[in-house]
Amino acid sequence: MPNDKTDPSATDEDQAKAADPGSAAPANQGPDPSLQLGADLDALLAENAEMRDRLLRTMADMENLRRRTEREKTDTARYAISNFARDVLTVGDNLKRTIEHVPQGAAAQDPALKSFLEGVELTERELLNVLERHGVTRLDPKGARFDPNFHQAMYEVQDPGVPEGTVVDVMQAGYAIGDRCLRPALVAVAKGGAKQAKPQAPKGPASAPKAANDDFPEGDWGGD
Repeated sequence: MPNDKTDPSATDEDQAKAADPGSAAPANQGPDPSLQLGADLDALLAENAEMRDRLLRTMADMENLRRRTEREKTDTARYAISNFARDVLTVGDNLKRTIEHVPQGAAAQDPALKSFLEGVELTERELLNVLERHGVTRLDPKGARFDPNFHQAMYEVQDPGVPEGTVVDVMQAGYAIGDRCLRPALVAVAKGGAKQAKPQAPKGPASAPKAANDDFPEGDWGGD
């Protein structure tokens, strides 16, 4: 027989719990769906940022590769004849020596020698024109400042009348292909004169030198 007695000191809430025992313990609830959704969104955003970073890096690497390939292609086309041109220079040297060994005035007295000399001079000019059409230029630096990149000093001449480091004589002309030295000019350099002033750098903000193989510096891929 059920006990109808109730504890007079119990509150109404206690009496309700006693009347319905199932309502005493809260239901077992799962994780908050909004928190799970936020975590998934953060993970997707992080993955998207990583993929974007990889994409930008790959695009920068491909652009650098394309530019290097273009430079190498241009250099190959420009300097491919270097060895051949260097061998041809000896032909030009022999023609020059032939012209220089003819005594002055001898050609004017001998029509046959004059015709021969004109033919040699014409051949030399045509050879130089052919070389120039292929990017090979002759260097005759007499009176210019000595440049170790394109000149080879054979001896020094004491001459206080010209600035020190001036080329005063050229024993053998040099040649350049593009912006590279194909064969240095053999020269004599003056010494004992006034020092040549170094060329001043152009005024204005100095720009940092650009790396030869780094068109897109690391960390700068053109993105926002």
